[in-house]
Amino acid sequence: MKRSELEAQIQAKKSVLCVGLDTDLEKIPAHLLELEDPIFEFNKAIIDATHFYAVAYKPNLAFYEAEGLKGWQSLEKTLNYLNQNYPELFTIADAKRGDIGNTSARYAKAFFEEINFDSITVAPYMGSDSVKPFLGYAGKWVILLALTSNPGGGDFQLKSLMEGNQLYQEVLRQSSQWGSDEELMYVVGATKAEYLKEIRKWVPNHYLLVPGVGAQGGTVSEVMEHGKAVSGAGLLINSSRGIIYASQAEDFAQAAGREAAKLQAEMAAYL
Repeated sequence: MKRSELEAQIQAKKSVLCVGLDTDLEKIPAHLLELEDPIFEFNKAIIDATHFYAVAYKPNLAFYEAEGLKGWQSLEKTLNYLNQNYPELFTIADAKRGDIGNTSARYAKAFFEEINFDSITVAPYMGSDSVKPFLGYAGKWVILLALTSNPGGGDFQLKSLMEGNQLYQEVLRQSSQWGSDEELMYVVGATKAEYLKEIRKWVPNHYLLVPGVGAQGGTVSEVMEHGKAVSGAGLLINSSRGIIYASQAEDFAQAAGREAAKLQAEMAAYL
């Protein structure tokens, strides 16, 4: 998906909402467990109820890998459903891959060619030769981990280097030279909203994928106020548990739709 296509959808819906499909068999409504593929049926219902308000969907691969072959089949069915029925929606493989060059090239082929995601999250620790194999696919994006919202994120990301920059700043500085803002995004946790102004000095126009809104404590208002790009929206704000597990009853999809609508309404005020 081209940046212009993503921007057009954002403006049409007045939304930067990304719905995280962290589908856990232990948390989905019990009546779905009787179906042949409960993970896919849950995802399908969530997508159908929330696509009016969302511009992107982000399956977290750990929840699918944990179910073995069946989980991968559910993931593939989910992507096929999105691509066939809602091709305008941006899809993110939350895989956090990052390995040496030839291995990264295989990961890129798997997620961009075989499963047909629009983007993939990538860890930068091994440097440019682990990231560049993901770049160069037409209409595909790398979403690089920069400043995450987990409590341990500061163990390394906020450490100062001898040159004076903090590690996450050096990730932004160097990696922004590897790819343009038409193919490279960054993960910045919503609970780190106070850093967004500083981050925009380093990457003024790159898209930021911002998880941590809702259950983790981040707020839409802080992210929208401090994180918008110089040109265009430049944001995708993810909510997972707060939307998909809004209800454990048979009305789970409708409840998810209501939660998505609330977040979209908050975002619309800034777009």
